[in-house]
Amino acid sequence: MNIYGVTGWKNAGKTGLMERLVAEFTARGLSVSTIKHAHHAFDVDHPGKDSHRHRKAGAGQVLVTSRQRWALMTELRGAPEPTLADHLARLNPVDLVLIEGFKRDRHPKIEAWRTDAKNPLIAPGDDTIRAVACDAEIDTDGRPRFNLDDTGAIADFIATELGL
Repeated sequence: MNIYGVTGWKNAGKTGLMERLVAEFTARGLSVSTIKHAHHAFDVDHPGKDSHRHRKAGAGQVLVTSRQRWALMTELRGAPEPTLADHLARLNPVDLVLIEGFKRDRHPKIEAWRTDAKNPLIAPGDDTIRAVACDAEIDTDGRPRFNLDDTGAIADFIATELGL
């Protein structure tokens, strides 16, 4: 599977860029999946629902299914966090997997950067960042620079990088 990441600090525009890239690539006829890393506890379940009650009772995995979708929740219960490779192995084959976060992993990435977030660029210290998508004229340490909202150009760059 082809993988490409979108990385950056909090409030840099990663999620908006991911959303636009998914729409762009699917409009081009590609099948796309995403992986999002969260640095905080999150829950896709709701207290009081049957599946939540199953997990709270101690189930290691709970699979919820309907005619529209299914979801498998796995409780780590102290086990190490799975790696990106572990998660990629769980996905059905697609043309492209876009990855949000996982900034320390070694896959190719675009860095999202916004002036208002007031964070330093990650790119100068990370050779996996191939380009920067930003909202200002900044020094990108020799990497291509795109306007953060120029989804078509960013998608073209990723497609060229991956030979799609």
